[in-house]
Amino acid sequence: QVQLVESGGGSVQAGGSLRLSCAASERTFSSYAMGWFRQAPGKEREFVATISWNGASTYYRDSVKGRFTISRDNAKNTVYLQMNNLKPEDTAVYYCAASRRGLATRGENLYDYWGQGTQVTVSS
Repeated sequence: QVQLVESGGGSVQAGGSLRLSCAASERTFSSYAMGWFRQAPGKEREFVATISWNGASTYYRDSVKGRFTISRDNAKNTVYLQMNNLKPEDTAVYYCAASRRGLATRGENLYDYWGQGTQVTVSS
């Protein structure tokens, strides 16, 4: 069972930056694709970004392209989400997830393990 722990959330003003981290409990992390999802109050959880097991492939939802960057450090069992130029509509609980399939994927149902989430609040 892989445990995922997110950190780095907080409150910022519009235009600010945050860097989320997600640490995995197992060394098999390096074979998993990783994803970031978010859920705003009253809305369904949505895909944000994903990265393949080796970092070669990344995908983003359109609204964060050019502002968010997903990366990973397999030596540290950690995936990151650098968020720049944050907007109030980015306010949500952000979750990281791991997929044993290894390929970067947008599909929420293809992820096997989930973290507890970290709150990101962006004020205007």
